[in-house]
Amino acid sequence: MSATVSADPQVTYLELSEDQGSAHKFYEVTVTGAEVTIRYGRIGEPGTTKTTVCASAEKAASAAAKKIGEKVRKGYAPAVRGVRQRRSVTRRQITSTRSSARQAPLLWRFRSGSPAFGVYVGEEHAWVGNESGDVYTLTRDGEVTGRFGLPDGVKCIVADDWWIYAGCDDGKVYDLGGKVPRVAYEIAQDVDIYWLDIHDGVLGVADERGGLTTVDHEDEFQWRRNAQGSSGWMVRCDADSVYHGYSAGVTRYAKRGGDQQWHTRTKGQVLFGWQERDEVFAGTSQGWVHRLRKSDGAEVVAYKCDASVFSCAASPDGEYVFAGDNHSSVYCFAADGTRLWKLGTGCGSAYSMQYRDGRLYVVTTDGSLACLDASPGAVQAAEQGTLPTTAEVTGRDIARVEPSAELETVSVTAAAGTGVEVECVADGSRLRVRVVSPGFDPGWRVQFPKDVRVAGARYLVAEVRESASGGFYRARGEIKRLL
Repeated sequence: MSATVSADPQVTYLELSEDQGSAHKFYEVTVTGAEVTIRYGRIGEPGTTKTTVCASAEKAASAAAKKIGEKVRKGYAPAVRGVRQRRSVTRRQITSTRSSARQAPLLWRFRSGSPAFGVYVGEEHAWVGNESGDVYTLTRDGEVTGRFGLPDGVKCIVADDWWIYAGCDDGKVYDLGGKVPRVAYEIAQDVDIYWLDIHDGVLGVADERGGLTTVDHEDEFQWRRNAQGSSGWMVRCDADSVYHGYSAGVTRYAKRGGDQQWHTRTKGQVLFGWQERDEVFAGTSQGWVHRLRKSDGAEVVAYKCDASVFSCAASPDGEYVFAGDNHSSVYCFAADGTRLWKLGTGCGSAYSMQYRDGRLYVVTTDGSLACLDASPGAVQAAEQGTLPTTAEVTGRDIARVEPSAELETVSVTAAAGTGVEVECVADGSRLRVRVVSPGFDPGWRVQFPKDVRVAGARYLVAEVRESASGGFYRARGEIKRLL
């Protein structure tokens, strides 16, 4: 781009879209006199816009040329806006009706504001993500402690050791481990995400067409398998395998290489999945929860509900099995298949659920995160009509913390001894991240926010930890760019 003093806008539009990768984004530079406007984001979306005023039109043209050159070196190429399309998005829909069963003993309920799909309950906090892109954190006693605002609906929330990730309808997976959400993965543009799971940095993605895709901790494509079916609402990952549930049943694939190890048909389409150490659980459209051995796919027990099962969970090692149907009811079964109880949620049908320490946490069609007392005494009292007072949790108006690629910059001397130093290294078209602080294996790669990587840059990270199986590190917490 040559310098110009014309006031007419000079627009350069670039795209980076990988056939078997995850990138599907654009970068647009507009020069108008002394102003440089940069717009960037995922193809087919409005993106983020930033405008800088330079000292002169010549300096603006020079700054724009520098930005364009950086992107071209990263693989971006000139394109025509609108030719490539935004990937499709499917939002889960349930025709939810009111339960005819007695009311469950709800300890507390938080109304998030729109239908909620994502839930994760850890040792101290519960997380709920909804269709509006809100992710709230609450104590397990129901006090709101934080709120992230993602750009689109939240599909699910998954944990990988001590990391928390949210899968979003904008095609990205966000790391929620710090004070600000940052992009950890970008899913390929032709994948309509239905569900996600992650184990030791390897992400499994199930999609509308019945496809299953895995990517590693640096967001690089590993393998893809196309099932003989559609609607992959279940994917669960462990150290050795990936379990995929879709319209024709459940299939186990080897985590390395993706070889099929077994396939088990189910009664109805798989609508949700859960896993324990040695077994996986698949809830189906015909009201069944199938309990399958991980080793060979054999059915151990099948649990029968009265309507389609849209969510299921289990207590540790499957002592109790829980299910939620589209009639706003939740069920509890003994391990041998005996139905112990059926109760109504009082707040819609459960899209997702998790059991922890005697409590069942459900997220529902009306946007609630509800905490149900699943202890035998509380359930018996509820069946006899005695219920606890349900606390209505407030705090929905707490400020949203939105994703950002902006970093605080610090001098090297001021930063000494305050974190772990990493650097970005060009490796072909990819930018690798390496730890340069003493005491780390220099050959290991680092999972690091995608949107802040700059060739040759060094960063200071609050915390870097080794992966569970070794081979890579993860950076989390506060990230600063060193000057």
